[in-house]
This record gives sequence, structure tokens and C-alpha cells, in this order.
Amino acid sequence: MSLSSSKIGFWSVFELVTISQIGSGLMLPAQLAAFGSLSLIGWGISGLATLILAIVFSELCARNPKMGGPHVYVQEAFGPSAAFFTGWTYWVVSWVSTVAIITSAVGYISPFFGEINPNITLALDIAIITWTTFVNFKGLEKASKATFSTIVIKLVPLILVPIVALFYFDSANFAPTHHTYTSISDSLSPLNAVILITLWGFIGFESVTAAADKIHQPAKTIRYAMILGTLFVTAVYFISSLGIMGIMPSESLMQSKAPYADAAFIMAGQTGYLLISITCAVICLSAVNAWTLATGQIALGVTQDGLMPKIFSATNKHGAPSSALLISWAGTILILVLIHKESMAQQINMIIDVTVIAGLFIYTICSLAYLKILYLRQSRVPPWQWLCGMTSIGFCIWVISATEFTTLLIASIFILSGLPVFLIRAKKIRGLRLSPS
Repeated sequence: MSLSSSKIGFWSVFELVTISQIGSGLMLPAQLAAFGSLSLIGWGISGLATLILAIVFSELCARNPKMGGPHVYVQEAFGPSAAFFTGWTYWVVSWVSTVAIITSAVGYISPFFGEINPNITLALDIAIITWTTFVNFKGLEKASKATFSTIVIKLVPLILVPIVALFYFDSANFAPTHHTYTSISDSLSPLNAVILITLWGFIGFESVTAAADKIHQPAKTIRYAMILGTLFVTAVYFISSLGIMGIMPSESLMQSKAPYADAAFIMAGQTGYLLISITCAVICLSAVNAWTLATGQIALGVTQDGLMPKIFSATNKHGAPSSALLISWAGTILILVLIHKESMAQQINMIIDVTVIAGLFIYTICSLAYLKILYLRQSRVPPWQWLCGMTSIGFCIWVISATEFTTLLIASIFILSGLPVFLIRAKKIRGLRLSPS
């Protein structure tokens, strides 16, 4: 069967999976510098857990490849009320997460401007989210078009930096493991803090499921793209932490606004610094685009299932969810304005804490939905599927239970923010029938 022009193929999906993860993690070597070699253990644990979650989501999507993502699976298992809060929370997480990636993009753009004051930084932030929103107004195919060659151009320079850095490796640059993570959750144990930070680097692996109905052979394409993409991203993160931490003293790395570029400067001077700054900025912009795309598709899918107000389902002549994109754009700008006077590290740390926990709420209920669907299945279920479902739940509960109460409370606001909308639409939502099994 030929690939329809209205569908996106494997490489576009693979790019969305990898870029949405890597783009969010380009500042993490600086956040992890204080933890030394413990960060490598963190990448291993978070990478394995994300791989298992990717298997769970790929199985769920293969069963029900509809637009919208997580709420689709929750609705099938637990009904429309649970699906509403899942979809609403996922939509809020999607555009709040974008703030940290925009901040990272500006960090890598800054070498071309020198020291800039917070107001100009805010203007750049707003320009980035406005541009990506405009791109997504052109429709899904325009926003997600990619081939193997474009992925190579974006990622190879990024991968080369930590690999070459290994030849300059000095174990003395690794900090002794000590907990100096300044965030909402600064009372966490070192290992739990590392897991929280490294897990942020993988948030978004599942975002392509929000556009499942726009993907060619979604069951097969999404499964391979998520699993292979997550393995690839884990390897990149591990090598990056090893290489960059080995070439830069921990004290310098902790203060870095552009760790990949600073590492490139040590190896290749100003030319390498500017080249990698451009590369990382492009990757961050691509990640903002991927998250903006997902934001619109999430809201559109949830609304088309009758869960959110009809205003979110309005589309333009290109089929783009224009109203949902504009509302998300406004929400993103509001957060950027509220936090723009904080330092870059504080901005990123605040977003990491609350969005990772809010994301884990979603992963937990989706994993529970997966187990219920397995339980209700008429045919025999392979043991590995049960193992994946139970392991993913166990991991999510472990991280959530180890998190400070204040962070849990703030993350819960993501869910509770949808309560007024739910109460207004409660009768309609409860009247919806479950998705067919």
C-alpha cells in the first residue's frame, strides 16, 4: 500500500520521538554535574524504565490507534470521567513542558547575542513559541515532515561532541556525589533526585500516539519508532553525560548555560562552540515544534471524543487545530512571563519537577489501563506483557512516593485545573459510552 500524502511515515515519527526527548535534555549535563558518576546510573535506570513504558504504550496504541494518546486507553479501561482528567492533564503537561525547552533553546542561542537582559530573553522566548505555533497552523504534514537525512544532519554533530570528548576524558572532573540540586524537591535523596532529572530527558516519548490516526500503519510504525527511538536516546544521553562530565570540571559544568557548546569550545575553540550552539538550538526548536504539534493533536483528540469543550476542536483550512494551538500558545506565554526573572537553572528545575511528576500520574493510569485490558482479553496473554505492565506501575509509584509533598501538590494542580471544566460538562461526559473493546 502506498503512503498517502496525508499520512506521516517512520522517519517523521522517529524524529518526533527522538527530538521530543533529546530536545528536553540538552541542558541536563549541567543539572546532573553535582551528582558525578551517579548520573550514569540514573540514565541506566530511567532509560530502562522508559523502554518498558514505551512497550506498554506501543501495545496500547496498536490496539487502539486513535488520535489523542493516553486518554483513549484510559477511556477504554476506566470510562470517560477518568479519560477527561487524563486528557486534560496530558494537554497541560504538553504545553508547560515546552517552556523548559524554549529556555534551553535561548541558552544555546545566547552566544550569538552575548549577555542579554531578562526582557530580551523573554522576547526571544515568545518569538520561538509564536513561530512554532505558526508552523503548526500549516498542518500536521508540514510540521512533521522529516527524512533520514534531516535527522542525521541534526543529530550527528550532537553525538560527535561527547564521543570526541571521551578522548579528553579526565575522571578528576567528575564531582563526588553530593546533593546540591536546588529545586522544589531539594530534600530528595541523591539517587531519587537523579532519577527525577534523568526521567525528564525521556518525557515525550509517547507524544506521537496523540497523532496515531495521521500515521501510516500506526501500530507497526509507532511501536518501532518508540522502542528504537528510546534505545537511541538512552545511548546518546549516557555517552553525553560521560563525555561532557569527563571534559569539563563539575564546578564549571554546573554553571553552564550551554553544556554541549562549552564542551565543544574546549575541543575545537570558538568555531566548534558556535557550530554546536547552532546545532543544539535547532534541535531545541525542533523539540518545541514536536511538543506544539502534540499539544494540538492531544486537545483535538480529547475534544473529538466529546470530553473537552468544542472550542478545542476548531480547525483551519489546513486541518490544524487552530483554537487549541492558540490557547496553548497563550498559556505558554503566561508561564514564560511569570518565571522570566528567575535564572535559567531555576526555570528549568521548576519545570522538571512538576511536569515529570504530572507525567508519571499519566503513565501510572495508562499502565493500570493496560493491565485491565490484558485482564479482560479473551485470548491468552504472554507473560512478558504482564511483566511490562507491572514493572511500569512499580517504577512510577516508586518515583512518586519518593517525591516531596510540595511537588506532588503542585503537580496535582495540573489535574485539578480541569475540575471547573469537568463540573460544567459532567453530565455530558458521564453520558458518553466507553470506547468499544
